[in-house]
Amino acid sequence: QVQLVESGGGLVQPGGSLRLSCAASGSMSSSYVMGWFRQAPGKEREFVAAINWWGGSPLYADSVKGRFTISRDNAMNIVYLRMTSLEPEDTAVYYCAVGRRGLTTNQIGYEYWGQGTQVTVSS
Repeated sequence: QVQLVESGGGLVQPGGSLRLSCAASGSMSSSYVMGWFRQAPGKEREFVAAINWWGGSPLYADSVKGRFTISRDNAMNIVYLRMTSLEPEDTAVYYCAVGRRGLTTNQIGYEYWGQGTQVTVSS
């Protein structure tokens, strides 16, 4: 089992920035894919970004490309999501996820999930 704990969410004004963190523990391996998903009120959960163990060629949703950056610290088993130029449409609960099946945007590819952290973008 892998346990995931997200942090860093909060209230930010449009155009602002936040950095989310997700710490993994338990039977975590640096070879696992780490990703972020989000779920806005009344909407289905959607893919945001994912990164493999060596950090090369991360995947991003089109809606966040150029604004969000995913990175990871394999020594600490932490994945980060740096979010800039935030928009009200980015308001959602953000979930960290870990998968063992390779880099993918599909939620089915992720076996472990965190509890989520709320991000609210509002003036």
